Parts: sequence; structure tokens; C-alpha cells
Amino acid sequence: MFSARFGIARGAALAAVAALVVPAGANAAIVVGSSGPSAATYPVGRKLDDSGVVTLRAGDTLTILDGRGTRVLKGGGTFAVSVSSTVPAKTSTFAVLTMQRAAKRVRTGAVRAGKDAAPPASPNLWFIDVEKSGKRCLVEGEPVRFWRLDTDRPATYAVAPAAGGTSVSLAFAKGAMVAPWDAASNPVADGANYAVTLDGKPVGTIEIALLPGQPADAEAMAATLIEQGCTAQLDLLATTLAQP
Repeated sequence: MFSARFGIARGAALAAVAALVVPAGANAAIVVGSSGPSAATYPVGRKLDDSGVVTLRAGDTLTILDGRGTRVLKGGGTFAVSVSSTVPAKTSTFAVLTMQRAAKRVRTGAVRAGKDAAPPASPNLWFIDVEKSGKRCLVEGEPVRFWRLDTDRPATYAVAPAAGGTSVSLAFAKGAMVAPWDAASNPVADGANYAVTLDGKPVGTIEIALLPGQPADAEAMAATLIEQGCTAQLDLLATTLAQP
């Protein structure tokens, strides 16, 4: 799992995000994963001048993201932040990953892969994995959709405010990966925590962070997810945009 490679304390990184900026007008990459002796020098959230270099020590692993995707640098050594202009930008991949659509237009269906393949990941940054606890960033006013990996059987999850309140049912038909949330009757609230159960058994808890709008590009998106603490979505963004 991508998050397993992020060997740093997230709290310290979040406090440093606002201060670690690149001068106005400079192209920038952003650190989305950092571990090893230089993690304090290159914390998650630090922005790097596109024309600059990073110097890593033995045992360092640094994951940086820019408009051309995500790449992992391993030390020791000195590495250019930018990549060759012949590497195609990941603009279209980012657009598909962050596409907002009406819930009724979301296509569902099982995704099969070989026995040695990694489990399929969510195809959309805004889908909430119904069986993963944690904080989720959503764009205010947009449809809310829940996603599941196991599509072999129908399932109905119950999602209720952790502080108490009306439970909402999420019904997944057999073969369906996505179920819409009835936001008209039960609007999500910024900062709210929800408990998820299946057949009466706890599955996890989800905290909601509402964004006033969708960040325009991958770098801005990564910075926002880091600032809000939406680490599962940061992992998905980084893995989806990984360079070959």
C-alpha cells in the first residue's frame, strides 16, 4: 500500500505546509512522501522549485508530485526536481480521477484482475471507501458517493452521525462498486464524524472535511489534501499519477 511508504509524522508536516512555499511565479513540485535521515529537511507538504535539486542521504526515500506525475527518489545522491519535458503531463489522468458527476451517471461494475495483481483502487478521488476509516475531503455541494472493493454480493451499509442521529442506508447491488448518499435529505456537514456498520457490526468511522471548491491541478490538490489531513486521498492521488 502506498501509505506504508510514508514514514514520517504527519502532524509536524501539516504545521510546516504554510511556511514552505516557492516564490510567486515559480513552477513547483510538492513532497507527498518522505522517510529517512532527510525527512525533516523535506517534510510532506514542502514545495520545491522546479528548477532546483534535492540532496538525499543513504536511506532516504522522497516522493514528489508535479504536473507530470509522481516519482520516488532514493538516496543518497543529488536529483533534479524537474523531469524531461518529453515526459507527458498527467493532466488528463488528473481530470478523470477528480471528475465530478451526478450520482445517477456513475457507472458501476466489478473489476477483475490476475491473482498476482494489486487490488483495484477507487477510480475517483471523491469516492469514499466505505470500509476504510479516516478523514475524507469532499467538495461542498457536489454529489457524495461511497465505494467498495468487494462486489461479489449485495450489501447494505448503515452510516450514522457518530454523535447520534438518523442513519442513512447505502445499498450496493451485486456487482456494484458505487452507492450514492442521499445528500438532499441528509446533507454532510463539515467536521462531522460518521460511524459505518454492516449487518450491525462496526466497519469504521469517517470524518468529513468540506472544501469550498476543487483545486485546479495536481500540486494544489496534494497541498489541500495534506493541509486537511485527507491522507487516503493523497495516497490515491500519488499512486494514480505515478510515473512509469
